[in-house]
Amino acid sequence: MTVDFTDYEALVLDWDGTLVDSQYLNVTSLAAALAPYDVPVEEGWYRQRIGTSTGDLLAELGVPAAQHAEIITRCGELIIESISTLRPFLEVVRWVEAARVGGLRCAVASGGGGAVVRAGIAGTGLGRLFDVVVTREAVSRGKPAPDLFLEAARRLGVDAGQCLVLEDADEGLAAAEAAGMDAVDVRPWVDPRW
Repeated sequence: MTVDFTDYEALVLDWDGTLVDSQYLNVTSLAAALAPYDVPVEEGWYRQRIGTSTGDLLAELGVPAAQHAEIITRCGELIIESISTLRPFLEVVRWVEAARVGGLRCAVASGGGGAVVRAGIAGTGLGRLFDVVVTREAVSRGKPAPDLFLEAARRLGVDAGQCLVLEDADEGLAAAEAAGMDAVDVRPWVDPRW
């Protein structure tokens, strides 16, 4: 795929499933974090909800809200313990590198937790590519609300209409549209199901 960056000032990317092949790590970590509570998580169920926040997943699974913070923390710890297994999607990395060469500012805007996303960026060596990293702690609403993308644009100092988003989830594509940003669905290039 070729992306024309000449009409944009910034590139804003989702993390999980867009920049890195992390979905298997995410679902296995969530399942392990929920095992003590006897709450099963099936990969097929999880795949249908890619882009959904962990809190929303836990609510859908019937986990009491009082347990969410503990489970989310444990899930994040398990992901960080296995961060060396993350593999970047090289096609997407090449797009980011081309955007940088073209003078665009670049940001990650992820509904994931900051500690997990930053550990992944460090573990994959991708930090050199990004001016800004925005995670769920920075906003009150996750995707499909536009808040993460709008906060990334604000921190980059770029008008939202001058940002191009790369995403792998319907919720993220809806968030980009709500933010007034153009978006590219990367699933045909990174997800073997497409």
